[in-house]
Amino acid sequence: MLIATTPAPGHVVSMVEVARELTRRGHEVRWYTGQTFQRQVEHAGAIFEPMSAGLDFGGRSREEAFPEHAGLTGLASFKIGVRDIFYRTAPGQLADLLSLLDRFPADCILADDMCYGACFASERTGIPLAWLSNSIYILGSKDTGPLGMGLPPSTSPLRRLRNDLLRFTGNQLAMRDLRQEADRTRDEVGLPRLGSGAMENIARPPDLYLVSTVPSFEFPRRDLLPGTHFVGGLFGLPPERFDPPGWWDELHEDRPVVLITQGTTANDVERLLVPAVRALADQDVLVVVTTGSNLDVDLLRPLPANVRLERFVPYHHLLPHVDVMVTNGGYNGVNAALAHGVPLVAAPATEENPDVAARIEWSGTGVVLPKRAVSEASLRDAVVTVLRDDRYRRQARALSEEHQRLDAPQRAAELIESLAAQGRVHTGGTAQ
Repeated sequence: MLIATTPAPGHVVSMVEVARELTRRGHEVRWYTGQTFQRQVEHAGAIFEPMSAGLDFGGRSREEAFPEHAGLTGLASFKIGVRDIFYRTAPGQLADLLSLLDRFPADCILADDMCYGACFASERTGIPLAWLSNSIYILGSKDTGPLGMGLPPSTSPLRRLRNDLLRFTGNQLAMRDLRQEADRTRDEVGLPRLGSGAMENIARPPDLYLVSTVPSFEFPRRDLLPGTHFVGGLFGLPPERFDPPGWWDELHEDRPVVLITQGTTANDVERLLVPAVRALADQDVLVVVTTGSNLDVDLLRPLPANVRLERFVPYHHLLPHVDVMVTNGGYNGVNAALAHGVPLVAAPATEENPDVAARIEWSGTGVVLPKRAVSEASLRDAVVTVLRDDRYRRQARALSEEHQRLDAPQRAAELIESLAAQGRVHTGGTAQ
C-alpha cells in the first residue's frame, strides 16, 4: 500500500488509524508526506517516504508557507489557496511518487482527497486509487449547491434547477480561473483535460471514496459516486503520553465546560476567540481555549477568571468532559465533538467551513451564526441556547451512537484490501 497525503495536519490525522490498521493486518505500507509528520507515520507502523520535488510546507502556517496569501479573505482566499496548496504542488508530488513506485510497485494508492499528485500517479500507472476524506464529500451533485456556499440539501425540481444554474454561473464566472488552472496543471503533467466543472476537472474520481463521518452528518444524494462508503470518524491515535494541565480537576466541577477552538490552521484571533472569551467571561461556565500554534494569544489577555488557555489538549482526553464546543467549523474537530456527543456553536469563516456549518444546522446538532452576525452577544446567546435546549445534545448523542457502531479503521482497511485485490486498471469511479 502506498499512502500519499498533503503535508498538513488535517490531511494526515485521519489517515493515521487506517495506516496502523493496514500494517497490523500484515501489509507493507509506505507513506509519502511532509517531514514534520515522520514520527506519526512511523508510530502507525508505516515506512516514511519524504517529499523531494513535492513542496513540503508541513509545520508552517499558511502565511509562512505562502506569504502572498496574507490578508486574503472570502472567495479570493479559497481559490488562491486551492491553486497554490493543491494544484501547483501536484506535478512535484507526481514526480516523487512515480520515482517511488519504480522501487515500490504498490497494489493500491491511498490518498487524501486533495493530494492530486497521487491522483495523477494512479492515472498514469493504472494502480487503483482510494481517497480518504479530510473534509466533507467534495464531488458535485444535483441535490446540493456548489462547494463553498454553505447551502442546505435541495432535492425538489426547482431547487435542483437552482443548483444547476449556480454551478453553471460559478464555472463560467467565479471559478473560471480555477478551472483554467486545473487544465494547465494537467497539461503540465501530460494528462488530457477533463470536461468537468471547477474542482472536479483537476483529477478523475477515485475507485474508492472513504468518507470519514457517519451518513447522518452528510447530505443525502441520489447521484453519490459509486464506491463511496461512510466509514465513521478517524481522529488519529491518542498521544503516547499525556500530562494534564494543572487545572484539569476543574473539569469535574459542577459547571458546564465550553471548549473554544479554531482548529490548526485559522489564525485570526480577533474573529472568534476574542469575542467568544469576552462573551463567556460573566457566565457560570469553565471555558477552555485551545489556540493551536502561531496565534497572537496576547490579544486574549487579560484572561477572565473562568478561562483556561492551552496551545493544545488532545481531544481524546478533553472532549469527554465538554458540554459545548465553539468552533469555526473545521471538519475534523466538528466530527470529533459529535463522536463524543458534544453539541456545537459554529461561526464559519472561509474554505469549506460554511459547508460544514450547513451540515451542523441540517443535522440539528448545534447553532450556526451567520458570518456577519458574529459578536459577543450572539456568541453568548448561542452557547446559552445550546446548553439549555436539550434537543441539540440529543441529536449530538444520536450521531455519537452512530459513530460508535462503526469501526472506522477496520472498515476502511477491508475496503482498501478489496480494491487492491481487484488489481484492475483505473477507470475512474467504478468500484463497488
